Amino acid sequence: MKPRLAVVALLMAILATAPLFSQDKPDALELYRANRFADAVKVCQQELAVSPNNIDSHVVMGWSYLRLQQYQDALDIARKAAVINPNDPRVEQIIGEADVFLGKIDDALKNLKKYVLDRPNGDRIARVYWLMGECYIRLKEYQNADIAISTAVYYEQNNALWWARLGYARELANDLKWASDAYARALKLDPGLGDAQRGKDNVDKKLRGG
Repeated sequence: MKPRLAVVALLMAILATAPLFSQDKPDALELYRANRFADAVKVCQQELAVSPNNIDSHVVMGWSYLRLQQYQDALDIARKAAVINPNDPRVEQIIGEADVFLGKIDDALKNLKKYVLDRPNGDRIARVYWLMGECYIRLKEYQNADIAISTAVYYEQNNALWWARLGYARELANDLKWASDAYARALKLDPGLGDAQRGKDNVDKKLRGG
């Protein structure tokens, strides 16, 4: 066979087998980013069966459980991750968020604050501040809630739900003018947001002396 024909034959053979090499194993993080949370959990479980100390598999599984609202499962896997690396901010965030929804407010704040200190510019910093605000609302510390949720919307200015929660925190603190402004911002972003509309109507009525 001539050299040129040999090269062509080799290239054709490579192209013919390319699909076999392109079928990589599923990527748990990519599945998570595609909102395929249950699939991401399964892949992480497979990864941990082979490599039990894979911290990234623990983290992606924890994130996926949070999105599936399986908060105890998220907490359990994050605690296992904390044994491997107790100083991983991602693990602190998972534990903190799971604790919020499990009603463990003091524990939640402790871990969420650790995340802020360890990763002040982290990917989840906005969500962490919002969760801290929710904790402070439950603790009736409304000024702290205002500060935390204000910081959250500083990072994510188009989150209508968070603006509504900021309005609610300010309403509870009796900062009615600022509450009305926050509710108005929420409604500008999402005119159909019922909680924001009810909140604004309520505080505006009080501002008018009604």
